[in-house]
Parts: sequence; structure tokens; C-alpha cells
Amino acid sequence: MRLKQTISAASMALILSFSFAPVSWAAFPSEVNGKELPSLAPMLKNVIQGVVNIATEGKKEASQLNHPFFDDPMFKHFFNMPEQKQRQQPSQSLGSGVIVDAKKGYVITNNHVIAKADKITVTLRSGKHFTAKVIGADEESDIAVIQIPAENLSAVPMTDSDKLKVGDYVVAIGNPFGLGQTVTSGIVSALGRSGLGIESYEDFIQTDASINPGNSGGALVNLHGELVGINTAILSRSGANIGIGFAIPINMVHKIMGQLIEHGEIRRGRLGVYIQDLTPDLARAFDIKNHQGAVVSRVAPDSSAEKAGIKEGDIIVSLDGKPIKNASNLRNTVGLLAIGKKIELGVLREGKQRKINAVIGEPQMEKQNAKALHQRLEGAVLGELEENHPLFGKVDGVVVVEVPQGTPAWTAGLRKNDIITSANRKQVKNLEGLKKAIGDKNKRILLNIRRGNGALFLLLQ
Repeated sequence: MRLKQTISAASMALILSFSFAPVSWAAFPSEVNGKELPSLAPMLKNVIQGVVNIATEGKKEASQLNHPFFDDPMFKHFFNMPEQKQRQQPSQSLGSGVIVDAKKGYVITNNHVIAKADKITVTLRSGKHFTAKVIGADEESDIAVIQIPAENLSAVPMTDSDKLKVGDYVVAIGNPFGLGQTVTSGIVSALGRSGLGIESYEDFIQTDASINPGNSGGALVNLHGELVGINTAILSRSGANIGIGFAIPINMVHKIMGQLIEHGEIRRGRLGVYIQDLTPDLARAFDIKNHQGAVVSRVAPDSSAEKAGIKEGDIIVSLDGKPIKNASNLRNTVGLLAIGKKIELGVLREGKQRKINAVIGEPQMEKQNAKALHQRLEGAVLGELEENHPLFGKVDGVVVVEVPQGTPAWTAGLRKNDIITSANRKQVKNLEGLKKAIGDKNKRILLNIRRGNGALFLLLQ
């Protein structure tokens, strides 16, 4: 394809200024007619010292027979197949991280970068290598804190990501495709992206700064060299960048980081409301002008919300003075608050504004990632029998809400909609009862499962 040979007046002026400038053409000029050309190099000079490359080594289980039927316990029973032991095969991953505390050696990265790693190696810009230890990780937000020896480290300063605006210039720094430290630039394309199904807690910064595999856990900085986000994911069919990347806002990261450093885990509180977005149709139905907020569709019994006086049909429009845009925004905000924290909610009730004081309560185990109960249950999500379940009031137990094919829980024999009625021959009525019945998560467990109109035992060891 031939290029159009047209030159604008502005381009011609720039060319002429280069022609008459006393510069050497051996390299691109740093200034023209005494005026310095814009460059990100001065800003990046210090920032890139605080962005690290992360390499992990671990092991993952691989089935000896590559067909889902071979992992089904019913299939094995009918065809008298022996149990197949899981083989361990080496796994490696590459990613990025950001030094946020030079004195203590704390590095922020994504949980998926270091998950299941037996060894984590951090490489600085200078080429120095350190073996890192995990301080804490949160799968739901995909944030992890690791630590390396504090030897002349350089941290990237954090700023208020709430001040970001669509159109602001940003720079992504990381280790794409394992090439080594790479810098790309772009703008903030959108803010508050959620509902993507990437993580449980989503409030992403969207950017067209090129983010690729290996950039995960790297830095998104503004033109002042301040950390505004942690690069996390891309939207792509090919696996390479198409101009839509996502970063976790640093304000959200900072709150999670504090809990991970203090407790090693996230202790999320609960308000006790079932909520949905305030759509234009709902706003008209409620006869209000607001188009932002979270509508309370149900209040959980004996919850903090019920004790505070929140009612069905209330529209929560602010929390501690900060506007609530939608249901996801409220969920993210509450999920990052400490248990016992007193909050003030701005609520619209029957078109009138009112303030309601509430206290963030202890989380109730309505659903749980089963990995926390037993390592062989990894991949399954468990839940309580709810009122709309056809067996509610007829059977006591815990429901398998989901279990992706190929996960350890699937391999162990669990299937979606199974009901766990007993564990280790102890009757199970709820998640708390299952947890007590299992006991030591490293020992084998015997589960009694109700599946459809039948039942079976599963031995996990």
C-alpha cells in the first residue's frame, strides 16, 4: 500500500525548523531552536526503579487420563476403574510488581501472578534477584503483597486515584511476554468499569496504554510519576492487546494492602442488604429524579442493615458523604470496610432524603469458596439452602453452587447442585457445620452427597 504524499502546513513548519536547527542527525534532537522537546524520560528515570519483574515456580496437578469421564466417580464405579493418582507437573509464570515501601521491602502484585507458587523471584531494574515471601493475598480482589530484603530499594509514590479523569494521560510499566521491563503510554479510557466477571470486586480503570500478558501486577502511573493503578487484565480474543486494558485503582489497592499486611488476609464486613442498580425505569417508578444509587431489594434478617432501620425500597445514594453510583459501587465500598466501622448512609425513602447510621457487621457465610475448607475442594463454591430451593425444609445440607470442570473439586467428584448432607459421618446443616465437621483441612474427608434422587459417598484424600 502506498502512502499518501501530503504534508500539512504544521508538518512542513516542523520539518523546516529541524532543517535549520543546528543539530546532529546521528540522533533525534532533544531540543529544537532552543526549546526542549517533550519527553517522558525524566519522569520515568526514578519510577522504573520501583517496578520489578516477577518469576514464579510451582507445581500443578495434571490428570493421567485426559477425559472428563475418567474423573467421574460414578463412571469409575460402574466400569471398575482404579483410582488415578494426580501427577504433579512443573509450572512457571511471569509477571510484574511495584515496590510501595522501600524501607520494608513491600511489593504489590496480582494474586494470580503468585498463586500456587513454591518460589517467587523478584528482579530489580538493576538486575539484582531476590527470593520473595508472601505477606498476604486476596483472590477476590486479585491483590497480593510480597516482601523482599530492603536493600537500597526505590518505591513508586502513590496518589489519589479518585482524582483521575477520563482523558488523563497514563503510562503502563511491566514485563510483557517476559521481554523485560517495558513502558507504554495512553490515556484513561473509562473509570469504574465493573460487571466484567474478571474478579469478585471490580472498579477498574480502563486504559488504551498497551497491557499484555506479563504486565499483570505492574504499575499504571500518571505524568507526575505517581502510582494510580495496578495493571491486571486485558479484553482480547487473541491474548494480545487490542487497546482495552484494566487496572485496579490504587485507592482500592491501598485499603486491601493495609489489611493484608496487618492480618495476612481480608476481613470483609457485611451490611446485610440485597441490592440492584437504580435504572431509569426504576427511578420513574419511584418518582425520583436521581439516576445513581443502589436500590435495596431485600434486607437480611438480624443484619446490621435491619438493626439500623434500612427498609426494602430504600435507595442508597451515598456512604460517608461519597456518592454511590450503583450496586457494584456500594458492594465494593462496603467490602473494603473494617468490621465494626460506623458509617453514615444517605438514603432516599419515598422521595425524601434521610441519613441512617449503621455499623459494618460480621460476614455471614451464605456462600464460600470451598478451598478454605479443604484443599481437595478447590474450585467449588458452596452455599446455604435458600428459601427458593425445591428441597428447602426437606433436606439439611450445603449446596454446591458451582464447580468448574477440571478443578480439584470436579476431579474429586463434586458436581453443580449436589447437596452435601454429611461430612465424616456428621450431619451438616449449614456452611459453619460443614467447616466443623471437616476439621483439619489437610486430612481426608468422607462426604455424603445427595444428587438428584440418588446419593453417594465421596472420599477425598
